[in-house]
Amino acid sequence: MTQTSENVTWLTQDAYNQLKAELDYLSGPARTEIAKKIEAAREEGDLRENGGYHAAKEEQGKQELRVRQLTQLLQKAKVGEAPADDGVVEPGMVVTIAFDGDADDTVTFLMASREYASADIETYSPQSPLGSGVNGKKVGDDAEYELPNGKKAAVKILAAKPYQG
Repeated sequence: MTQTSENVTWLTQDAYNQLKAELDYLSGPARTEIAKKIEAAREEGDLRENGGYHAAKEEQGKQELRVRQLTQLLQKAKVGEAPADDGVVEPGMVVTIAFDGDADDTVTFLMASREYASADIETYSPQSPLGSGVNGKKVGDDAEYELPNGKKAAVKILAAKPYQG
């Protein structure tokens, strides 16, 4: 999980290890693989009309951007413990909310940095409108946040448990 405050990103040890492993792969084996693809495409001839070459160069650019993002994130990271199971909404918690107090209209999400988003569970950043509206609230509390159109939305905190993923 991550919790961002100004220049520091807080990570659990598991989150740090996962991001570090991704960085190690991208800056090692993945770099070698893409260099080989570029070289193979370059040997095919005219680079102006070589789709394989351009695709490989674009992939290389995306990989290098991710390497820079991860390097910067991990340099500023502080490793800490997962949040306590105390029912308080904070980064690292799986939160269930009900819109306008309607128990049939609920959403469950992980409150964490976008860096930790996964396909397993929807992730909301603590800086997002919903994330900032519920951050610090307790189970049973009502919260309000601003929608993109400027209107306010009300939610009730139904559950907040530490993420076990």
